[in-house]
Amino acid sequence: MHVFYTPDINSDQYILNEEESRHCSKVLRLNVNDIIHLIDGKGGLYQAQINDVSKKHVHLQIITKQFEYGKRNHHLHIAIAPTKNIDRLEWFLEKATEIGIDEITPIICDRSERKIVKEERLEKVITSAVKQSLTAYHPKLNEAVSYTDFLKQNFLGEKLIAHCMDGEKSYINQQVDIHQSYLILIGPEGDFSPIELDLALHNGYKPVTLGNTRLRTETAALAACFEVNYINR
Repeated sequence: MHVFYTPDINSDQYILNEEESRHCSKVLRLNVNDIIHLIDGKGGLYQAQINDVSKKHVHLQIITKQFEYGKRNHHLHIAIAPTKNIDRLEWFLEKATEIGIDEITPIICDRSERKIVKEERLEKVITSAVKQSLTAYHPKLNEAVSYTDFLKQNFLGEKLIAHCMDGEKSYINQQVDIHQSYLILIGPEGDFSPIELDLALHNGYKPVTLGNTRLRTETAALAACFEVNYINR
């Protein structure tokens, strides 16, 4: 199944942009009358037939439409400190998109070794994972923000912070109800600072553990993603 990301689709006729057209006609070598699938990132899954292939564009006729395809029964937002090695963050975004995530925010913490994030590259990683996994909903990637500014934002739902410091902590499934909105904070390689943890707790975040071993940032974030999806099955 050949899948293309078409966020601006709004009629029964559609023209792939130059990049997607090149991939369709030059890489996949698809031609007139071949059938492909489109996803709009908002829950729409479309089946389309190629009507014409020009030098720069592929023209399509929409055949079938499905809305709210694969709609999930919960909303998951993970705020994660960018990893020093950006490949590790990209790995998390790819796998989390495949498993199921709705929103990601890079947060810059006291111990963050990476302060700058190039969202354009990360968006491409997410889009590629969306197409590969046939996910009709495209996760939202927010701009990087400081930890303290992020905590000032309003969020209606379950708020959790995963950390490695001593203290009373519960597992995620012990802290949340199913079919809700969840926001989980994942810290940098050196973990959150005690001040950051205290600030989160005073802002209504519940402390959680992801197990007995010390996990890498991206592994911890993916473990949290998996657990939330698992308890909502």
